[in-house]
This record gives sequence, C-alpha cells and structure tokens, in this order.
Amino acid sequence: MTPLKIDFVSDIACPWCAVGLGGLEQALERLQGEVQAKLHFQPFELNPHMPLGGQDLGEHLTEKYGSTPEQQAQIRQTITERGAEVGFVFNPNGRGRVYNTFDAHRLLHWAEGQGDGAQHALKKSLLEAYQGRAECVEDPQVLLASVAAAGLDVSAASAVLQSDAHTAEVRERQLFYTQAGIRSVPAVIINDKHLISGGQPVEVFEQALRRIALGEVG
Repeated sequence: MTPLKIDFVSDIACPWCAVGLGGLEQALERLQGEVQAKLHFQPFELNPHMPLGGQDLGEHLTEKYGSTPEQQAQIRQTITERGAEVGFVFNPNGRGRVYNTFDAHRLLHWAEGQGDGAQHALKKSLLEAYQGRAECVEDPQVLLASVAAAGLDVSAASAVLQSDAHTAEVRERQLFYTQAGIRSVPAVIINDKHLISGGQPVEVFEQALRRIALGEVG
C-alpha cells in the first residue's frame, strides 16, 4: 500500500468542510488496500475576530458575501443535499449563529496527541455539534460534550480550556497555511505537495488520491 500524509485544513464553522470530510472518508474507504492514509486536521479560522456571543448567520452572510436570504436558502439546500450524499445530516434550519471557533481548534490540536483516531473523532463530533445540531461551540460545556462523545478525556480537555494551552501552536499553524496561500477551506493537502480544494464529491477525491498514489501527478 502507498502511504499518504493528508492535511485537512478546515474550520468547523464551514459546512463545506463537513461535506469535504465525508467525501474524503468515503474515498479512502474505496481505496482500502491501495493507500494507507494518515489524516492530520489543521486549523483555519473563517472568522478569527468573531466576538463572544457570535452573530446571526443571515446577517453575517449578508455582511461578508452580500448574499440575500433567498440565495442563502438555496445554498443551504445545496449543502444539505451534498451532505446527505456523504452521510452528514445538517440542521434543517441552519446554524442560527456564527461563533468563534478558536477554542475548538485548541482542543483539536490537543486531541492530535491523544492517540490514533482521536483527533478525527473529535473533528467529527464538533462538526455534528455545530453543523448538525446548531449548538454554541464557544460554550465550554458544548465543547466538552463533544470531547466526551469522541471518547476522550473530559478532565484533560477541561484543563486545556481553562488555560491558554495550545494557543501559540494553533496560531503558528494557521499562519503557516495562510502564508502558504490557503484562503478558503476545506483545503486537502496530500504529501505536503498536492492540493485538493473544496468539498469535492467522493469520485473526485478517489481519482485524485489514486493518481497521487500511483505517481501519475508530479
């Protein structure tokens, strides 16, 4: 099997990141026996300056992208359909509000050192809390519930949240990917070299990963 290092640069505030992760996971399932992938979840804040309490989602999207309520509803429907294709169930009414996700990124960095699969499990748990149930992911109790759902040590995670642990490391990684030219997520980087942008369909991920594994792309 061909080993692949996969850096999944994303934010749990991004619904397309849930779609992209689902597509990547299904592609890797199809490639079992061909590739051996090691996933690393890297931080990227879509709204790094979002204040405590967040902002109404519709208001935020209008301010940031100039979209109308009708356009937002259409995009939400598209995302819901794409999520269903990869097994992710979005909250039918959307997220309601946009929250700061920096503490979630600190926990994801901590989880990276908690054993194989721990960071992946927490990422999925956090996406389900925010995108699936529209929970307030700046609330420590919501974050710790996600830690528990991922099967990780809640006491250790609570200690992280009550300190500034992993703050410098998360900021350093974010700066690295920003300086590397990442402007939107998800950004899936294979072997520190090949970039797959956006919440692509399963087939796109499968074809790209197979070609990279076979050395068909430079």
